[in-house]
Amino acid sequence: MSVVVDRPTQQLRTVPVHRHRPPLRPERPRLYAVDGIRLLAALMVAVHHYAGSWRVDRPGNAVWGRPVSEVMPTVFRFAAYGWIGVEIFFVISGFVICMSCWGRGPRQFFVSRVIRLYPAYWFAIVFTTAVVVALPGVWERLSARDILLNFTMLQSGSGVDSVDGVYWTLWSELRFYLLFLAVVATGLTYRKVVVFCCAWGAAAMLAPAAHFAPLTLAANPEGAWFFIAGLALYLMHRFGQDLLLWGILAMAWLMGQRQLGLRIDDFEHVSGWRGSVVAFTGFLLVMVAIALGATDRLRWKWLATAGSLTYPLYLLHYVAGTTLINRLQGTMDARLLVATVIAGFLALSWLVHRYVERPAARVLKRGLEGAFGRVRGA
Repeated sequence: MSVVVDRPTQQLRTVPVHRHRPPLRPERPRLYAVDGIRLLAALMVAVHHYAGSWRVDRPGNAVWGRPVSEVMPTVFRFAAYGWIGVEIFFVISGFVICMSCWGRGPRQFFVSRVIRLYPAYWFAIVFTTAVVVALPGVWERLSARDILLNFTMLQSGSGVDSVDGVYWTLWSELRFYLLFLAVVATGLTYRKVVVFCCAWGAAAMLAPAAHFAPLTLAANPEGAWFFIAGLALYLMHRFGQDLLLWGILAMAWLMGQRQLGLRIDDFEHVSGWRGSVVAFTGFLLVMVAIALGATDRLRWKWLATAGSLTYPLYLLHYVAGTTLINRLQGTMDARLLVATVIAGFLALSWLVHRYVERPAARVLKRGLEGAFGRVRGA
């Protein structure tokens, strides 16, 4: 994802440009470090689901048959915090979406999101359903009509279960895209993105307090502050740091640590608040370093390939992977089994990226651009 930087506008005598927006920084190369962090976050989530969640730590669970903390006590202590990879995804998504949309219109934004999200997602639905049908006993298969609705990616908004539980994050992503589309339609600038961050943050705070369900649904208070952190970090990267951006990032951290605690209380019962905050804070500091140029010299091109595996790996690993572990546990050391399953899904993710995502993206892009051309002509 190369960074495209606008040329500085010629300064006028009457209204200096710097009063409207900070000066642009010189153009920078692709941020390979972000690709690496994306893959690391996906691996954290996978290890958590296999060896660190409360679901696999219950007696008689369907994956290991006994608490995973007894099977792999040392791995469990670290894997219990792997769920934070989801919040890392949200921050990176805010950063990358803002970067990729700069200088583009709503049509380009819409097309880019469709071709990026749907091909691997459709494959994952078919693949996961096939695994559940072929290897029953761990997960229940949804009804045909619910599986079909999953292809829209809107099942969470319709009160329908997902084929794979990890798809819940896509519902947060879609709401972020819908909100950010309004800013993209007007043309992204430093001021507009800052205003958007402040307005979205205010809505995420006020809507739940007012018990206003429609605004709460749109504002997505569970994920809003993580996306906002990513937006602020990208503005730092593009325009340089200032006190306002540091203030937005600090507010995102403060609100984010609260959301981490709520998630532990409601879902992730095996990890502690302090450890999760330390891990999340460390990640944010790494992202600050990336935004301010500390990793610009990193040129490991294999990280770009690694980053491309992240989305398919995330979509494919959970239901299918825990089903395989159920069938294979006892045949080898548990730690080796987890590593083998993850390696297998990394290989499958590369195949999906190479032979599903890329060809399907080209076809969808041509079709959608042709359709939008007809709309303009009409």
